[in-house]
Parts: sequence; C-alpha cells; structure tokens
Amino acid sequence: MRELKKTLRNSVTEILYNQEQQKIYQGQIASIEKLTKSYNNQLNLGNISKAEYIRLKAQEIEFKKKLVSLKQEIEDQQAELKALLMIPSHSYLVISDSFTMPEKQLSEIELTQWVEKAKENRPDILIAKNKEKHAAKNLEIQNAMKTPDVAVSIGYDRGGNIMKDFIGLGLSVDLPIFDRNKGNIQEAQLEIQKSKNETRKNQLKSENEIVAVFKNYIRTQQVSEEIDDTYESTLDGLLVSHEKNFRLRNISMLEYMDFLDTYIGNKMIILDTKKELNQYYENLQYVVGQDL
Repeated sequence: MRELKKTLRNSVTEILYNQEQQKIYQGQIASIEKLTKSYNNQLNLGNISKAEYIRLKAQEIEFKKKLVSLKQEIEDQQAELKALLMIPSHSYLVISDSFTMPEKQLSEIELTQWVEKAKENRPDILIAKNKEKHAAKNLEIQNAMKTPDVAVSIGYDRGGNIMKDFIGLGLSVDLPIFDRNKGNIQEAQLEIQKSKNETRKNQLKSENEIVAVFKNYIRTQQVSEEIDDTYESTLDGLLVSHEKNFRLRNISMLEYMDFLDTYIGNKMIILDTKKELNQYYENLQYVVGQDL
C-alpha cells in the first residue's frame, strides 16, 4: 500500500506537470502560427527576407515537435495511471485539479517526530524487529535443549510374572555429557546480534532518508518563495507585449526570440519547482511510512 500510494500520487503529479507544459506550447504554437502566416504574406510581397521567415517557421516546427514529444510521454503516464486505477485502456484521463504546491507547512521541529513515526510504520524496520523477536525465541529453544529430558513410564502386567499383579515404574534421563547444544546456542546468539544490527541499520537509514528528503524539500521551497504571486502573470503580460511589438516591427526578431526563450525557460522553472515540491513531499511521506 505504501508503494502504491507513492506511485499513484507521483503519476498524478507527472500528468499534471505534462498537462501544464502542453498548455504552454499550445499557446506558443497558436501565436507563432499567426506570425508565420503574416511573415509568409510579407515574404511574398518582398517586404522581408526569406531568412527571417525561415527562422520563424523553424521555431514553429520546434514547438510542434516538443508538443508531440509531450503527448508521447503522457501516453506512458496514462497507461500507468489507468492500470493503477483499473480504468479501461480506451479512456483518456485529464486531471482537473490545479497544479499547485503542497499546502502543509513543514518544519525542522517535526524531524524527531517523523523519525519516531518511521520506527512504528516502516515495513523494513518492523520486519527487522520481528526477526529480533524470532532470534530471541530461537535462543530460548536452544537453551532449553541443553537441559536433559526426563521421561517417566509405568507398566502393568496381570499374571505374566511371579507376581499375580505386577506394576512397574521406569525412569529415564538423557545425559548430554558430550553434547550440550553449544553450537546451536552460539549460532542463535549470533543471530540475535545480527538482527539487532539490522534493526539499527534500518533505523539509521530511515533517519538519513528523512533528513535528506526534508533538506531537499526546504531548498526547493526557498526557490519557490523567490517567485511571488504576480511573477507568472507579469511574465504572461510581457509575452503579449513582445508579440505585439514584434508584429508592429518595433522590436527585432532576435529580441523577440530571446524573450521567447526567457519566457519558456521561466515558465518551466515554475513548473519544475511545483513538481519537485510535490515529489519531495510524497517521498517524505514514503520514508516516514505514513501520510503527514
């Protein structure tokens, strides 16, 4: 269940991430197609050079190729998510939720609490603890086997002896003079130590994983805090302005293309930050062993 939760939630995050990327490129394709059509008309009229038109057309093709790649990626993501949700293969899933960052605020103060939760919930630690108990029980059994077994028997015979009614009492005792089960006892003691070391190793592993994932989450969160609420809308507004100025030939193609690269790069930084925060949050839940 722990593995399935992580796989399911990360699949949803990947699809949301992919959907948002597609929106970016679909918007750019729609815009650049208009520009390319306009430039083709200007080329036919002899108002621009063929090199300018080719440069714009190349950008359009590049965006369309990227969109095709994204659609190919989402098919693989769809296949995994549909399998997890047991949805028919002919269906197509669209995640309607907004692609947002985790709402829960994480604090370093909670690290100790998470480490303790991991000891109670993580399967690898629980299995190691069970092995400890099994090894301790085995040692008890091996110690018991070094003690001689005492057997008492009673026999009764009517008319088969010189006595009419004969009652016999027997007593037998094992004498493990040469074999007191030392080998098995020693092996059981070593198994106890081994299982204790395994438990401790798994506990240390969980602590290190929790701290590492938390630190990665905080680092990514610090990047996200640099992006204020208006930054993305300002970016979108500047793109509209640059497209308009380029159409009116107030800025050169080089200036427009430079800003277009900057725009897409920054949009991807925003999406990557959201994706990483969601993945680190899910990984933190995974290494702790329960939902936070």
